[in-house]
Amino acid sequence: MAIPIRIARSLICISALALSAGTALAGDSHRAIVTRVQPVYPELAHRMHVGGKVVLLVEIQPDGTVSGTKVESGHALLAPAAQDAVRKWKFAPNPSVSESEVEINFNIE
Repeated sequence: MAIPIRIARSLICISALALSAGTALAGDSHRAIVTRVQPVYPELAHRMHVGGKVVLLVEIQPDGTVSGTKVESGHALLAPAAQDAVRKWKFAPNPSVSESEVEINFNIE
């Protein structure tokens, strides 16, 4: 019994998505934060009542120091403050370089 082409294509697409999702999860490493520095709320953002979440992709060296940050999402007024703070963080040691996604929340109160 032959499988219709439409079903075969769907199965191939689903298999490819499942494999790529598994690969992405396997590469994501969550390391414990040993030292966390709170960000300084930018004065301009505070005066303009800008708040929200900044998501950063952080590269962590084997000794736990942060070697790089990349803004994934968040307001342009808040992102530099989040990056400055996270660059001072210290993570748990690990045998290899890893990447982790970090969220920094700026709440106006």
